[in-house]
Amino acid sequence: MTTQVSASTVVDVPIDEVYDQWTQFEDFPRFMSSVKRVEQIDDVRTHWDVEVGGVERSFYATITQQEPDRLVRWESEGDKMHSGEVSFMATGEGTKVSLSMEWEPEGFVESAGALLNLDDRAAEKDLERFKAFIEQRGQATGAWRGRVQDL
Repeated sequence: MTTQVSASTVVDVPIDEVYDQWTQFEDFPRFMSSVKRVEQIDDVRTHWDVEVGGVERSFYATITQQEPDRLVRWESEGDKMHSGEVSFMATGEGTKVSLSMEWEPEGFVESAGALLNLDDRAAEKDLERFKAFIEQRGQATGAWRGRVQDL
């Protein structure tokens, strides 16, 4: 069974700052509740340590497409399927951030969370924490403006 999650929010910060902050993957534990650690290995590879419902997981992910101020797409490596994308769009109120992810839940806790839509709520709360984080700072903690094309 594949689980799909989507969430969006509008951030009152210019699109370039919002995008720049999103590219700082090692900062994700500051606003994503299930992310315990992210290591940026190179321009396209990251290593993730996450905890969902008390179950710890580690995986590598590859950025498959990245366009500054527009889109970041990724896929996990190996047997555990996880993929997603985040897109950015300037609006009259700021920057709309739209997140969509897909993965294969493992075990009872992850499957139950998917059935009860707890994953959607967690994604919405994570985006709200991201919004608060970047709005309070007013600027990104760093930036990577490179492009990745369909890896």
